[in-house]
Amino acid sequence: MVCALGTAVCFGTASVLQAAAARAAPPGTGSGVDPVLLLRVLRQWRYLAGLGLDALGFVLEVIALRQLPIYAVSAALAASLAVTAVTASRVLGVRLSPVEWAAVLVVCGGLAMLGLASGEEGSGTGSAALRWGTLCAAGGVLAFGAAAGRLRGRARAAALGLGAGCGFGVVEVAVRLVEGVPETRLPANPATYALLLGGGAAFLLLTSALQRGSVTAATAGMVVGETLGPAWVGVAWLGDSTRAGLMPLAVAGFALAVLGALALARFGEAPAEAGVA
Repeated sequence: MVCALGTAVCFGTASVLQAAAARAAPPGTGSGVDPVLLLRVLRQWRYLAGLGLDALGFVLEVIALRQLPIYAVSAALAASLAVTAVTASRVLGVRLSPVEWAAVLVVCGGLAMLGLASGEEGSGTGSAALRWGTLCAAGGVLAFGAAAGRLRGRARAAALGLGAGCGFGVVEVAVRLVEGVPETRLPANPATYALLLGGGAAFLLLTSALQRGSVTAATAGMVVGETLGPAWVGVAWLGDSTRAGLMPLAVAGFALAVLGALALARFGEAPAEAGVA
């Protein structure tokens, strides 16, 4: 759980740096998802620093996924918004409303409940159908992003954020599906390619969503995409469970953590100036 929370800290900080870099990058010529955008933002130190934190966060996430059910890790990832909100209030002087402070406490309370109720990771290794399905889902994220990029306004940002969240969710599931597989067999495992494709697609869609559109809508879509689907796969397909008799506590904790994160969606990107809500 400590590793999962460390992941939230890394990802929460990285998203601020990457959002600032995406907004500062020259805009593309089209209205859809712009693959060249990644090349433009990679020239900025803030994006590179964010990638460094993402790499560290990913290592911590893998460690957490080897010990905890997917639902506990995904809820902890959503808590990165609480980290961003508190950091913005201290460092940038951003004022949090009473409702937002309450949301931070709700997220913390939900994670505490999950920590008490979570059992060990499921013993399921996943079927061949699930491995191929995960790879197809990663390809579907790219196709969905291409269609979402043609939308306008908040709908575009929300759809791209949802697609990015699904991509991150694919990564969570794929990590479990490659766990324990000998290195010599990784190239033959569809989940290996799902891990790479899902992660790349998620970064592309999230960067595009943050560059043009509502940060709140994009972040809310991402939270939904990276929590609900992976948690269901972990329980239904990989054998994730709770401690004996504590399933209601785990369900309540998961719901509180996700709802609290949604209430903090505007902190998907910290304000550029102190005091700006």
